[in-house]
Amino acid sequence: MNGNPVLGRAATLQSAGRYEESKAVLAPYLAEEPDDEWAWQVLAVAHENLGEYELAERAANEMIRITPGHVGALILLSRVLLRMGKRSEAREAAEEAIRRAPDRWPAHFALSQVLVAYATAPPADHERAYEAACEAVRLAPQEPDAHQALCFTAVRTQRQDVAKQALVEWLRLDPSNETAQAMYTDAMADTPAVPAARAAEMYSAGLAGVPQSAMLRRGLDHATYRLLRGTRWLALGCLAAAGVMIDLFPTAKHPTLRELPVPLGNRVWVLMVMAAIWGFGALLRYHRLRSGVQLNIRSLVRRGRWARIVVGQAALTVLCALVISQIPWTDRSVPEVFFWVGLVVSLSTMAFDRKKAG
Repeated sequence: MNGNPVLGRAATLQSAGRYEESKAVLAPYLAEEPDDEWAWQVLAVAHENLGEYELAERAANEMIRITPGHVGALILLSRVLLRMGKRSEAREAAEEAIRRAPDRWPAHFALSQVLVAYATAPPADHERAYEAACEAVRLAPQEPDAHQALCFTAVRTQRQDVAKQALVEWLRLDPSNETAQAMYTDAMADTPAVPAARAAEMYSAGLAGVPQSAMLRRGLDHATYRLLRGTRWLALGCLAAAGVMIDLFPTAKHPTLRELPVPLGNRVWVLMVMAAIWGFGALLRYHRLRSGVQLNIRSLVRRGRWARIVVGQAALTVLCALVISQIPWTDRSVPEVFFWVGLVVSLSTMAFDRKKAG
């Protein structure tokens, strides 16, 4: 900034996040020196960080007025126009920056950001975004933002292996980046090989470091919902134990059904079996979970409609199992009705509620 004390002070204020004060310093200076492109650049950055995108656009255009084809101004202009929703103009600015300075990685990064910003863009645009990101990485392999662009565009173009590798590099170069941390946790937890309890633990641990991440919160909710869905299988195990105890259905191996009512000892025994199913299958696992996961289970049951549905299904199925096993029935017709009710209740939504949000 040519040692200008005014610009130096404005830049120092910006580095401390005091953008309004920086603007106040620049205003009288620019009134006297309207052709100082450095001052306009510092002002444009201040406006951008304050979300004043129209003013940032105006400042960037002033830079281009002073120095036509100013690459830094074109890159900044592309970024600001994208924030304003002017996608075609943002693309033009980025492509012009690349045309004037093909060896500058921020220009390729800017074009990649524009083309990948909209999921509904044509596949050719996403492919072009991927190529621009690859070029940015080639030109600046030590820049975290370049690997970030490669990660995002690889996801858009279904190159999952490239996306994971780029994410690892991005996190290696910028380990404190919260977005990279959240994406890495999500990538590790959201795989078929990771069981629900382990996934919930991973999301909870990730949220401890990035508490504001909406991605990790959604992931934790989904993993918690998977845990709750599993309780229906425990309930069905209880129902099966009750059905076996009362010999609801004859088989070729055991064609003769036992006499009713079932002795008290058998009823107590099957009650112990049910307690063991829930004790080892749910309660013990629940107490071993992180406190964050435990809290989220209770929270999701309160606020998630499908979470309440699956818990209600499991509870009703267990209730049917208790009615079948603990009442001294003298006829099998009524227990058989309860058995089918419990079975149908739990199985009725299993085929399509896997993808529900909880």
